[in-house]
Amino acid sequence: MPKPPAACLIGWPAAHSRSPLIHHYWLRTLGIAGGYVIEAVPPDDLRDFVLRLSLRGFVGANVTIPHKVGVLELSTPDARAKAVGAANTLWFEGGELRSTNTDVEGFLGNLDASALLWDRAEEALVLGAGGSSRAVVFGLLERGFRRIHLANRTLARAEALAAQFGPNVQPLAWDGINEILPRAKLLVNTTSLGMHGQPALEVDVTRLPPEAVVTDLVYVPLVTPLLAAARARGLKTADGLGMLLHQAVRGFELWFGQRPEVTAELRALVEADLTKT
Repeated sequence: MPKPPAACLIGWPAAHSRSPLIHHYWLRTLGIAGGYVIEAVPPDDLRDFVLRLSLRGFVGANVTIPHKVGVLELSTPDARAKAVGAANTLWFEGGELRSTNTDVEGFLGNLDASALLWDRAEEALVLGAGGSSRAVVFGLLERGFRRIHLANRTLARAEALAAQFGPNVQPLAWDGINEILPRAKLLVNTTSLGMHGQPALEVDVTRLPPEAVVTDLVYVPLVTPLLAAARARGLKTADGLGMLLHQAVRGFELWFGQRPEVTAELRALVEADLTKT
């Protein structure tokens, strides 16, 4: 009898991930015999692990820090993975190992679910120029944003990323944020500022227009100081946990053949796990 299909998470370190909780919930609720495990893979072992993924019994994988860029040359990336310059999902198609980046649809899907008509805005302010910022900028351009201000503490990084995406993305020095806030209908934090154990994110949300939407990719804590300040002002918000849940949908569908749903029950399950002491 063939073994049930299994997928894994490849990272270093990877033990902190909530992905197993999400995928096991979907396997259970959809009645699918399958598995999902964490594989802690040091950078020196990545090539061997990925090239032998099928031999190890896996139908695909999620990829997290620090391997999202390294897996591109070990697979055939789709247009999204190429444009973002990083992949977080691997699967087999016709015997070929393919890769994509579902952070894009995770970001977009979370906003669609949390803030109706958020994408009618034309101007956005994105904080940070790392890997997740690439996925955010790609998604915003896909949705038709005309102007994206990209602020980073190291301006050169923002300039390099903006150059890759074209004239609609404009680099911004960190001390220029206050000037842009009154025009930004969408504010996105992709930095680690505001995360447990990290410095606070100093942004004055009172300068944002009243119809602005604020989203934070940080999900520990669930309600970051940025989101708390935005909610206190009555602004629409979308938290980082929603993005985590939505980005997992397509990988599951590619591996196990059914499209799962992000439900209130799943969110409550992961929330409870995140708030364990």
